[in-house]
Amino acid sequence: MENGISLYPGQGTPVEQSLAIIEEAAACGLRRLFLALPEYPTDLGDIKGELSAILKAARQNDMEVVANVTPQTQERLELPELSPSLFRIWGIKTLRLAEGFSPAEIATLSQNRQGIRIALNASTVTSRIIAALVELKANFRQIEALHSFYPRPFTGLSEDLLVRKTMLLHKAGIRVGAFVPGANRQHNFCKAGCPTLENHREETASLAARHLVALGIDAIFLGDLPPLPEELQAISQLSDKAVTLQAKWLTPNPQLRQHLQHVFTARQDVAQNAVRAGDSQDFWQNTELQIAPENAVSRPLGAITIDNERNLPYMGEVQICRSNLPADTGVNVAAQIDSRELNLIEYISPGRKFSFIFHE
Repeated sequence: MENGISLYPGQGTPVEQSLAIIEEAAACGLRRLFLALPEYPTDLGDIKGELSAILKAARQNDMEVVANVTPQTQERLELPELSPSLFRIWGIKTLRLAEGFSPAEIATLSQNRQGIRIALNASTVTSRIIAALVELKANFRQIEALHSFYPRPFTGLSEDLLVRKTMLLHKAGIRVGAFVPGANRQHNFCKAGCPTLENHREETASLAARHLVALGIDAIFLGDLPPLPEELQAISQLSDKAVTLQAKWLTPNPQLRQHLQHVFTARQDVAQNAVRAGDSQDFWQNTELQIAPENAVSRPLGAITIDNERNLPYMGEVQICRSNLPADTGVNVAAQIDSRELNLIEYISPGRKFSFIFHE
């Protein structure tokens, strides 16, 4: 996944702190930097000097810069035009076009020969805009999309809207990004985080990001700063190939723990009461070990179970309980999904991959 962080030049973050954030993010393997270029009348100070330092640090740390631009931004930075050549010289690889650009302007910008990518506003895109871009022969190989973030409380998107807009863009072959909030909210005058989804406003960056992946989002940006080390790690370790759930270990058995570290695939024939990992027995058979009965207790919603030798035909099968189930002497309860993450179970659709992050 092409995940990253965000910076807000001209909004009071000391340049030295911005440069340190870039280095920390790059050290964690993050390779994208979202810049919200100034568009509101504020005291910009030496905005061009600040931008220059940030862009230089991004180049030195091999980070792709995604710059959010509006007609007001163009005016504030005294740019006569949105020149792909100029942005390439600056080291900006992607222009995220917010409100105020027509389909004709977007199509023309997408046809640039400098390799500059154009990011649509995924939160406001419509089928008419997509159709117009097709008609205007926009270069879809240089188009992606990025949802907006919403610093004001109660203004974030609903999950339903995000999914509908994302599906519309995916149908056109366009990858989609979105934002998650951070614990530190230094730059945000509302101090309420910068999420795309309103329901993420008080969530951790890790859970919000994994939820967005489950919803089909292709790239995640941490919207707030300064980022915590654990937030950078969580964003950098995301995979778009699996729904990932956090769970508590209930087994000390090292073989069972190792078994649950796999990335599993949900069976196509969906069980009413459990997510069944269709490939889990194959993983276990390679060990040629027996699974003794252990912690064969009642199975609450979110229990992660492994069939033991008493269910010999199914030994090694991994399941996630979709409802409360009684104890079975042939089933070991090996872990329990955290209560705040139980909703992610419903995103494990037939054939979808899933994995776990465990803690003691």
